[in-house]
Formats: sequence, C-alpha cells, structure tokens
Amino acid sequence: MLDLGVIDRTDDRPPYRQIASALRKHITSGKLAPGEKLPSEAELIDHFGVARMTVRQAVQELRGEGLVVAEHGKGVYVRSVPPVRRLASDRFARQHRQEGKAAFLVEAEALGRKPTVDQISISTEVVSAQMAERLKLPEDARVVIRSRRYLNDGVPVEVATSYIPESIAGGTAITSTDSGPGGIYARIEEQGHELLRFTEEVSARMPTPEERKVLQIGAGVPVITLVRTAFDADDVPVEVCDTVKVSHAYVLQYDFPAR
Repeated sequence: MLDLGVIDRTDDRPPYRQIASALRKHITSGKLAPGEKLPSEAELIDHFGVARMTVRQAVQELRGEGLVVAEHGKGVYVRSVPPVRRLASDRFARQHRQEGKAAFLVEAEALGRKPTVDQISISTEVVSAQMAERLKLPEDARVVIRSRRYLNDGVPVEVATSYIPESIAGGTAITSTDSGPGGIYARIEEQGHELLRFTEEVSARMPTPEERKVLQIGAGVPVITLVRTAFDADDVPVEVCDTVKVSHAYVLQYDFPAR
C-alpha cells in the first residue's frame, strides 16, 4: 500500500479532496506509473476510515482531471496516454507526403505509437460566413467538409475537421473515406496547388459535452484548439483545419529563427 497519509480533520478541504490530493501526488510524481492500478475502494476505505461514497468522490475528481480511467469490473488505472510532440517545422514537410505519410502518422510513428483514424464523415455544403472569410470564397461557394477522429494505440487524442473548396476537392480522393497516400495535402497538390505555407491559431478551453464523449475525457479536462490554414504557391488559402486536441496528449513545439 502506498504511503497516502491520513485525513486531516483540521483541513478546510473535505476528506474526498484530501484523498484525491494524496493519490494525485503519487500519480504526478510517477510513484503510480501510467497503466498502474490504484488501490481498491476497499483498501482506500480501510486506510482512510471513510465511507465508500467519499472514496468514489475522490476517484471521480481524478477521472474528471483525466488522470485515471476506470475499467468496469477491473478497477481504476492511471491514464497511459503519452504526449505527442508536434514538430511544426517538419510535420507538413513535402518529403513525408512523397513517402505517402500524413502528418499524424509521422508524429505518432516518431514515438513508436500505433496511429489509427475513425469516425470519418464527409459532406459537401455551402460555405459558412466565417469559413468563406478564411478561405476567401464567395458566400455561395461550396466546400468539402471532412471530419475524423485520431487515436494513438486505440486512445482518442484529437478530432479534426477540414474545409476545402469544392473546386479543389471535388472529384478527388478527398471526398472518399480513404484520402490516399500522403493525405489530403498530397491530393491538394495533385490538383496543381503546391503548398507554400501554413498559419496556426492556438487556444485552450473546456470541452463541450459532445467533445467529451468523442474524446472520452472527463468534464475537467481542457482541450487545445488549433485552427490551421494552408496556402498555396500563389498565397491563396486552400484548406482550413479546425482541430480539438486532448490537452494532456500533446506538447506543441515550434522552432523559429531569432531574427
């Protein structure tokens, strides 16, 4: 049994938060390693001398923070999702597309993870006012909308929705479930739009109920939002990708010159 201390009755925090704090300390220090099982309810009840509901409240707080996951009939385990380091200077390199690899595949394989994509949905719609402004399209233009969920080793880490002008994406594999080797950027370049640059807008917020469900995270786990715009050689926007990322699954690393 871990050294979890005891309940301090003079502490202003309720007992369940003290228990959560003790467990959290062992998780963040690595004494409870990713994938390791937490002490059982019975063990925690016996150790702290509290009611079952108090222990369950403590575990629920940790679940809400995304630190642990419960497996029905087995117990509660420390979440084992490693960070994915995104290298802004490299992940969209043309070399990767020529090798038939999309950015997410490059990122995951660099860490030895098994990447998968599911929940793919594709539609063609009249562009929204906001997206028309970003893509510099007329208000009656149509865009192909491609949404998908990305997983590392079977664990959801992000959902992404791309908006591409129908004049570029129509009739290509971008409108198919499998967009082909190199992903949608390879298909865009095949249409004569050689990519020149990308811009990214990064922010953070709490997830919506739907995002929590899709990403399988607790209400207390924040998400990173990243909106990327791709420009072709004529500096015309050819795609906008709106991505929602699980905050603890990513480290965003950017390299840029000091000038």
